[in-house]
Amino acid sequence: MTRGNGCGHCPGSHTGERPCLASATVKARAWLLIEHPGPWPENVTDLPGGDPVGEAVRAAKKAGVRPQLIRRPGRRRATPPVQVYAAFSRGAEVWMEGRELADPAELAELDLAALAAGRSPGLGPRVTEPVLLACTHGRHNACCARTGAPLARALAGRFDRRVWETTHVGGDRFAANLVCLPHGLYYGDLGETEAVAAVDAYLRGEVVLDRLRGRAGTPEPAQAAEHFVRARTGVLGVDEVTVESLTGTSRYEAVVTARESRYRVTLEAVQQSDPCGPDCGENLRTYVVRELTLLNEAALV
Repeated sequence: MTRGNGCGHCPGSHTGERPCLASATVKARAWLLIEHPGPWPENVTDLPGGDPVGEAVRAAKKAGVRPQLIRRPGRRRATPPVQVYAAFSRGAEVWMEGRELADPAELAELDLAALAAGRSPGLGPRVTEPVLLACTHGRHNACCARTGAPLARALAGRFDRRVWETTHVGGDRFAANLVCLPHGLYYGDLGETEAVAAVDAYLRGEVVLDRLRGRAGTPEPAQAAEHFVRARTGVLGVDEVTVESLTGTSRYEAVVTARESRYRVTLEAVQQSDPCGPDCGENLRTYVVRELTLLNEAALV
């Protein structure tokens, strides 16, 4: 399987501008994953009224929780039980819980307001194994199915039941996309080799900077600042780099901690010089670093 190239209009990572950089969705800190065999509508909130899964999806959106429909690659069960996960991925507050529901109507009992606030919704035991989501939502964007479905099958053959297909995760132009929960790490423009490297790293508690889009629920410039500090220092532990502060509008200044060191990062939002075509219809902004300074010492760039 060769590396993906976005939606067919995207130049991919060879532009030299890190087109995947700082592009993880900023609106997802709390997650509700519900097993649903499909077909999936273009928008998950368009599931039929009266369907307990559809009602749960709409209630989650209203509560500020990101709903994702999930299903196993290949053969899918069409009847209960239904696997459900709840996850929270803000900063150091990272957890996930899940269980199978004998009846999807039990979804109505979840405390989604608590989940949005970072507390257990009452779903069940904590989950220690990561969940890996490959976007295959063809009705939202055909390229997600074209590149995501084979990636999901390949990953399932290697990482087994950790892998699920999922609905739209954001950033269609970066297909094939992968989200690693509970930390909410986004990777894009993936082929099998790059995806396996990303998952292997995640299982040992690290990130891979190649194809890393960022961490969900984090402002884009903070994602960029973290990326630049990791690239400069080689610190790859998932929890070893923290953005302490961020100020600015189009030009930003961030203070970032990497292990025992603190850095000041000045970065600027710019438009990609070789953007994808009009069919993508998404944000084409990226970020460049202007200065990266080890605090109280000389500038590093």
